[in-house]
Amino acid sequence: MTLTLALTLLLSVLIGLSLGLLGGGGSILTVPILTYVAGMSPKEAIAASLFVVGVTSAVSAVDHARNKRVRWRTGLVFGAAGMAGAFGGGLLGGHLPGTVLMIAFALMMIATSLAMIRGRRNSSHAPLPGDLPVPKVILEGLVVGLVTGLVGAGGGFLVVPALALLGGLSMPVAVGTSLVVIAMKSFAGLGGYLTVVSLDWALVGGVTAAAILGSFIGARLAGRIPESSLRKGFGFFVLGMGVFVLVQELHSPANLILGITSVAIAAVAALCWFLIPACPLRRRGSASLETADVHAETL
Repeated sequence: MTLTLALTLLLSVLIGLSLGLLGGGGSILTVPILTYVAGMSPKEAIAASLFVVGVTSAVSAVDHARNKRVRWRTGLVFGAAGMAGAFGGGLLGGHLPGTVLMIAFALMMIATSLAMIRGRRNSSHAPLPGDLPVPKVILEGLVVGLVTGLVGAGGGFLVVPALALLGGLSMPVAVGTSLVVIAMKSFAGLGGYLTVVSLDWALVGGVTAAAILGSFIGARLAGRIPESSLRKGFGFFVLGMGVFVLVQELHSPANLILGITSVAIAAVAALCWFLIPACPLRRRGSASLETADVHAETL
């Protein structure tokens, strides 16, 4: 086993850890790992990430289903719409330049990280569990599926709040249902990409196995780490990764300007956080949809 392969498999455990602890984030880690560590092209990395995250989500969803944390009607409606969008996104992504895809992926990482850091807010307009707004669910599924199929990201962190707010699901059920949706969308997006790319299935299989192992570890760790700290910490990590990908993909001097600006902003944010008691970054939003107890039941 080469050092590169060993490092790839070791880092792949983090993919499952993310899904196990947070109900999402697998593709956010998979694409950079496969691109910058395993040496795959952007299109191959995105296609492979769809398979890895799809299989890992399907395996994780089994436990949720056994514990009655999957709302099948909502998940299948959302998932079917997501599959249509993901297949179209996969077809489109297969014909776009790799640099464009990676820049779009990095922007998705940054948007996702900011949403994680900010946290989710309660909505007084959430429907009752039995009142499923089918048109809205279908539209949301199409949009999220398109994003997922195009850049291989935007799974759980978009699906979970959508299911909680549009479908009126509790967070444990929203997380379990989202894994079903993610699996459906991922395989549809993979189908679109496989029309134009081929994969090293031995490597993809190894990464998938490592991710599944990580998901089991994440299941045991869920609830032992304060949810807000975990989500915000991972959010800052994803933000840094998104900036890193942009710096890698943009040409000079844009990448240099972005790198210097990012370091300056990070320094100012750190000074604000640690030295100013009234720092806006410390301000919390209204009650979150999630609690640590929710994540104790995640997987």
